[in-house]
Amino acid sequence: MHIAILDSNTDDSAFAQRHDTETEKFRKLLGRHRPDWQFTEVDVVAGDLPDGPDAFDGYIVTGSPASVNDPHPWVAGLLDFIRRTASEGAPLYGTCFGHQAIAKALGGTVEKNPQGWEFGRIETVLIQPWDGATLPLSLYAAHNEQVTALPPMARQSGETPGCPNAAFAVGSKVWTTQYHPEMTGPFVTALVDEYAPDLPADVAARARASLAKPADEDAISLSIIAFFEQAT
Repeated sequence: MHIAILDSNTDDSAFAQRHDTETEKFRKLLGRHRPDWQFTEVDVVAGDLPDGPDAFDGYIVTGSPASVNDPHPWVAGLLDFIRRTASEGAPLYGTCFGHQAIAKALGGTVEKNPQGWEFGRIETVLIQPWDGATLPLSLYAAHNEQVTALPPMARQSGETPGCPNAAFAVGSKVWTTQYHPEMTGPFVTALVDEYAPDLPADVAARARASLAKPADEDAISLSIIAFFEQAT
């Protein structure tokens, strides 16, 4: 399978340079169980987009410090490509910014989180849209915006107390999560340290405390793989 990583990450800081790219993160997450899969990075921030929804077997829209409500041309171009991809039935998966971008592109609403930042390891339950299986999982979070209204055709596929629309699905070919399956414990630990000077002290403290246990990387990896395999 050949998956395009629609890289929306706008962070070009020294911190970002020290860590894996979004494509490398997903390659490590999914490649551990599917070493024969191919992953191609598409720099959507630079305005690059695939020729069309049929150019790849599936698409992943990544996280980003940017907001889907930013009036940037690359955001508008990405939202348009998401609409085309969903309308043509190409498998589409999104995380964090990607989750929000898919929601907005399909008619949902994204706003500031009324409870502020969610940061660290979060306990959640995801519902696999193709078979209805429920997955109690812990995943990593780093966001202060969220989907406050789902697209008209979407159904909720996960929730947490701090994020009622933590995941959603459209049929069996669109699936998203506000949380970050691709992040690892060491990366999130470093990310909390990087953001701590700009976070409320209690948010940083809770985030650090939550990292005492690891997230369920293998379980979510296998679930994302199953999503793409059933969708194609």
